[in-house]
Amino acid sequence: MAGTTADGTAGTTPSPGGCGRFWENRYRHTDRMWTGDPNELLVREVGALAPGTALDLGCGEGGDAVWLAARGWRVTAVDVSPTALARAAGAAATAGVDERITWRCEDLADGVPDGTFDLVLALFLHSPVGMPRTEVLRASAGRVAPGGTLLVVGHAGAPSWEPRKKPHTRLATPDDVLAELGAATGGWAVELREMYEAPMSRPNGQVGFRAENALRLRRPA
Repeated sequence: MAGTTADGTAGTTPSPGGCGRFWENRYRHTDRMWTGDPNELLVREVGALAPGTALDLGCGEGGDAVWLAARGWRVTAVDVSPTALARAAGAAATAGVDERITWRCEDLADGVPDGTFDLVLALFLHSPVGMPRTEVLRASAGRVAPGGTLLVVGHAGAPSWEPRKKPHTRLATPDDVLAELGAATGGWAVELREMYEAPMSRPNGQVGFRAENALRLRRPA
């Protein structure tokens, strides 16, 4: 399994699992998959929090991690694709925040990184292969420090131009996600439980939307 180098940058060997092969192939065959901007819901929900330590699960090309680091957070950012992490590290260097981020090339199916964090992010943590989402979400709750925040955002519906649900994607409501977390977040404060529509571009360039779910929980201090 790949890991970080001594200077904290991402390793260069993809995970041998199916999830690693799938996502590394996706990233290698596109110049850039995401915009590089932070998730709007992250900005809204985390912008007022005092900076501390953060764990970003499935960080992709690093838009959220870079945004957090620029606001004083120390971030551990994890993804299964070396190509995505190389782009993320480049974005962090350009932004001058590379010393505040540790990039880890790991398959979450093998476990969530050890430690406790003031903020744990699981934003659009979906994969068509090889990623046991329920187990990962429950493990991520165990990484939240007392008084810390868990923010889970995911797809709640197909894109507006695709009426049929894709079989590999779990489309859930916030209550579904809360039930999925189960006892791992028992007794935690539910600070956000929301469904919303996020605009997104259709293949023909027109604007469509996708229904999303968001759940923000705070662990008792």
